[in-house]
Formats: sequence, structure tokens, C-alpha cells
Amino acid sequence: MKHILKVENVKCSGCANTLRSKLEEKFGKIEVNLEVIPREITLNIDENRLNELAEALKGLGYPLSSQKLGLIDSTTSKAKSFVSCAIGKMDE
Repeated sequence: MKHILKVENVKCSGCANTLRSKLEEKFGKIEVNLEVIPREITLNIDENRLNELAEALKGLGYPLSSQKLGLIDSTTSKAKSFVSCAIGKMDE
């Protein structure tokens, strides 16, 4: 089923590249919309795998907008996203 999910901390094409390269093998083709804020990802995924995807996104520093994070988790996610972004820029 096609899902459009709002994702935090995605700032540029480097971030988008990381999302695609790190998640597509496990979750299939991912489109990243950098034209809206918060950014959106679109993919076909079974409903029962959404939690798994949410955890994978959070692990890369890009939590879903709907996830409520405390101060430490929020700060950690932002730091992880900077690293993920840099990796994505190097892989472009």
C-alpha cells in the first residue's frame, strides 16, 4: 500500500540520498519530496511494517513527524541526521 510519511531533519539532497540508499533494499523504492516542510517520503509498504520503518528512520536521524521524542532523543536524532547527510553527500 502506498504511504506518504512526514519526516523530520531532512534538509537536502544528501539527506534524501541517504534515505534512499540505506532504506530501499529493505523497504523498496523511496521517493523524497524536498519541496515541502516537513519533508515527505513516499513508498509502497505493508501497514504491518510501518513501525519497522519508523525505527529505521529514527536510527538514521530522520524520525517521523508523528513520533514524540524527548529532549535527548531529539538532540540525538539531529546529530545523527547531520552525519547521515554528510554520508549522503559523499555518495552522490
